[in-house]
Amino acid sequence: MLEFRNLRLTQGDFTLTADFQVPKGARVAVIGPSGAGKSTLLSLIGGFETPDDGDILWRGKPFGLSAPFERPISHLFQDNTLFAHMTAAQNVGLGLRPSLRLSKSEQSAVSEALRAVGLEGLETRRPGALSGGQQSRVALARVLVQQKPLILLDEPFSALGPAMRHEMIDLAKEVSERLGATMLMVTHDVSDVDRFADLVIWVEGGTCQPPRPWAEMKADPPQGLLDYIGT
Repeated sequence: MLEFRNLRLTQGDFTLTADFQVPKGARVAVIGPSGAGKSTLLSLIGGFETPDDGDILWRGKPFGLSAPFERPISHLFQDNTLFAHMTAAQNVGLGLRPSLRLSKSEQSAVSEALRAVGLEGLETRRPGALSGGQQSRVALARVLVQQKPLILLDEPFSALGPAMRHEMIDLAKEVSERLGATMLMVTHDVSDVDRFADLVIWVEGGTCQPPRPWAEMKADPPQGLLDYIGT
């Protein structure tokens, strides 16, 4: 379980607050207007920002001041964070060892991860020789090979067209189910939420509301959500 206890971060005139729990294994969409604090929430979970008050707990243990690499988290960002001079297999292998000195079992895990995301036979291609969708698959394979129980997606597929974006969201769901992971995804697109989420965290004016089932939220939406989606 992921838990936010009286969390508060102030940056200039902006303050973000959160005080709730996210169930283990949930797929959660984080939505809200631009500038509301969605990506900041993920940065706090990932350790890239430090709260002024409160704490974040994972399985009952606080993250405290632990560094990002010390947390049981995989990240997937909008730019995929691929290295142009490395092959697809090497980019995935970085998720296991930055030195890329992989054991045979680790090499097999990289190959299996690429196969699982539909990139078998493309292991030696560099990002420049891959389509945008294929690059996203490489980044997702790196998430898969790390086998972390908590996965943070910060608008990772927003640059893709609708059909490819939906395909990647389905693939992300498969990865979460395969790992039994808790997955939080920031998105601006309500159709992504329909396709992805069990629960939704609505963020508005720096306030992160407790997660609610998406079907329930659509049936009784807050005014901010009605304004956001324009209906």
